[in-house]
Amino acid sequence: MSKVAFIFPGQGSQYVGMGRDLYNNFSICRETLEEADDSLGFSITRMCFEGPAEELNSTVNTQPAILAVSVAALRVLQQECGLRPRRWQVTAWVNILPGGCRCN
Repeated sequence: MSKVAFIFPGQGSQYVGMGRDLYNNFSICRETLEEADDSLGFSITRMCFEGPAEELNSTVNTQPAILAVSVAALRVLQQECGLRPRRWQVTAWVNILPGGCRCN
């Protein structure tokens, strides 16, 4: 039995243009990023693709941008490669703002 692990990037990995190739080539990516835009109430997709970098690099934008593109990439992998976890094990550390949410 082989095991598969998904490791997602964190803050500092963002860049203007991230996710654009997936968006242009996979409808599931477009659907995922549109879902993120709707949930956030603004176009994180546009910010990922066009910037400006100063706004994308702001933590309040970076965190949802990286999450949205990471989920979109995962969904592409699931759709195109048939990768399906038998069970999820999630380990995370989140600290969005000083005094904000902390999970581990």
